[in-house]
Amino acid sequence: MNNRAGSILWNLRQFSTLSPTSTTVRLYPLGFCRPKTVYSNWNPRNLLNNFENKMQSSIRYLFQDALIFKSEDDDFQTKGISTVTALTVNRLLCPRLLCFDSKQSPVSDNELKKINFHHQVTNEDVPTKETKPTPVTFRKLSQECNSLSDVLDTFSEAPTFPSSNYFLAMWTIAKRMSNDQKRFEKQLMFNHPAFTQLCEQMMREAKIMYCDHLLFSLYAIVKLGVPQNTLLVQTLLRVVQERINECDEKCLSVLSNVLEVMEPCKNVDVLRAGLRILVDQQVWKIERVFTLQSVMRSIGKDAPIALKRKLEMKALRELDRFSILNSQRMFEVLAAMDHRSIILLNECSKMVIGNIHGCPLKILINILQSCRNLRYRNLDLFKGIGDYVATTFDIWKLKQVLFLLILFENFAFRHTGLMDLFMKKVVDEPGFLNMKSVVSVLHVYSSLNHLCRDQTREFLEVMASALTGYLHHISSENLLNAVCSFCLMNHFPLAPINQLLQKDIISELLMSDDKERNVHKLHVLAACLKLDDAPYHKAVDLVLPSLPSAPLYPNAKVAEVLSSLLGEGHFSENVQLPHNYHIDFEIRMDSNRNHVLPLSDVNVVTSATDTQRVAVLCVPRSTYCLDLTHPRGFLAMKMRHLKVMGFHVILVNNWEMEKLQMKDAVTFLKSQIYSTEDPPTADVNFQSTC
Repeated sequence: MNNRAGSILWNLRQFSTLSPTSTTVRLYPLGFCRPKTVYSNWNPRNLLNNFENKMQSSIRYLFQDALIFKSEDDDFQTKGISTVTALTVNRLLCPRLLCFDSKQSPVSDNELKKINFHHQVTNEDVPTKETKPTPVTFRKLSQECNSLSDVLDTFSEAPTFPSSNYFLAMWTIAKRMSNDQKRFEKQLMFNHPAFTQLCEQMMREAKIMYCDHLLFSLYAIVKLGVPQNTLLVQTLLRVVQERINECDEKCLSVLSNVLEVMEPCKNVDVLRAGLRILVDQQVWKIERVFTLQSVMRSIGKDAPIALKRKLEMKALRELDRFSILNSQRMFEVLAAMDHRSIILLNECSKMVIGNIHGCPLKILINILQSCRNLRYRNLDLFKGIGDYVATTFDIWKLKQVLFLLILFENFAFRHTGLMDLFMKKVVDEPGFLNMKSVVSVLHVYSSLNHLCRDQTREFLEVMASALTGYLHHISSENLLNAVCSFCLMNHFPLAPINQLLQKDIISELLMSDDKERNVHKLHVLAACLKLDDAPYHKAVDLVLPSLPSAPLYPNAKVAEVLSSLLGEGHFSENVQLPHNYHIDFEIRMDSNRNHVLPLSDVNVVTSATDTQRVAVLCVPRSTYCLDLTHPRGFLAMKMRHLKVMGFHVILVNNWEMEKLQMKDAVTFLKSQIYSTEDPPTADVNFQSTC
């Protein structure tokens, strides 16, 4: 207290010695147009009493040879500023100017000595009455100006404080423009002679303007396309770092949005680290859900797990205050911070489902993308979205629905109603299919093993015709993907397969970076051509590299159950079949499937028709669609080919077998082995040579 009081008294003495009873301060501001001012009958005692009503001066040196802006050709403009300028305003600019501590005051001792006070007053210096400039706000500027150049023209005529108004006005105007117009206007803005002056003024004012003005300015500058490596942006980042403790809840929200739109760099990383510390201290004081979600989005995926959990707990406390928009946005927020909160996601899913009518498709797609990134699967949520889109199918573009189906395929979710509607639309309006959409549609329907009974043949013919039309433009890998999808659906269009089997195409596929994947799909094609009903391809022999042996997963419980049920020597384990097929267990039975034959007696049977081979497949969840009842494409194809090779197929779900007690497991396998019902493979399998 003594030091502060001494500093105040010292400043008062300095002003009293420098200023007589009638003193004129003539200002030559850079970027500030303020009227000349005369102090008459100056008394040091009135300094503090009338502080908010008097004009205050903040004296500081400006940047020497400052780098203002980086143009497209990477040439930098420099401007040497060596004069000492007295910046004068009519009101209190910032609470920071109230401090008279010599350590914190923006006016240093040396700077005070350099001020040139004119002791002689002339008629030119002392006007009797002067008009103050009209205050300018960014809202007024954005309404009066039609382009970014208009804002800069207004600034060049009469620049006022704070300069953030001009940047915010330009960003507001830019948001109303089309992309082409915005690109043209930004180029005019960069070339405008007043733009450099505005950047200079922004850097000078950064430390004295309000914190929220500073952050809004930085956000607008970045969104306007000012390169992040310019001195203007980096200077503002440094000033925000210095003033981060001044951030209230509003500033936290703006700062979060700023960090979200900026690319990583040293100053951005430091600022994000500071934000994390500040949020960790103030998380329980945040009142608005929107601010909380903005902060959660911006802290980054590499934030400490303790901070993520603290923010999760804060969000759970605010669940009762969540609006529909908050619930929709929470999926994207959690994906941005890479935090999988099942409780939050479940609660927000319920609100999304309950208020889904009228929801834009873009928001639904964002929700599904976030669920994919978070590895979150909610059958009720997906079904609700699918039902809504199917109900309002006619109002959506087919490309939008296709993108939604692609996302559903990522979750292995098969919405039969929506997929049937889309198939019918493709048959009726095939003109929307381009090369990319043809490959995508084939992948979705073959992966989910979905074929509508009423539209299958027409659908496959339309898709084959569309693919044939793009054979001169399609890449070899896309052609392989499309043909492999047709093979999964047991459909063999002649022209695409003939082009794929050309030697140069095969060589290109075997030399690509993704060779192993291509070899696997070529083996699938070869197996389908030999095993399925495509007689004109029977003579085709592909010489392909051998596939690596598939990893063998232990099925100890199933082996134990079979031993208990059938006895040793009545089944084989890990049987390798032609065409790279592998089965977990093989059982030999009589043709009526009433008795299990010991392996030693199989050779005694003279006719193959007297023996029924049974293949037991232990399958994981990933081989089914999300409802765990419908086999996906590759499993359905394998079951189809095993039947062609003479096997009866039994599916054993690994996750269900692990839950069963030994007695229940024996009962389950006994009912499957001696049952005459075949497990479902696909809706319909068609053979075609079109």
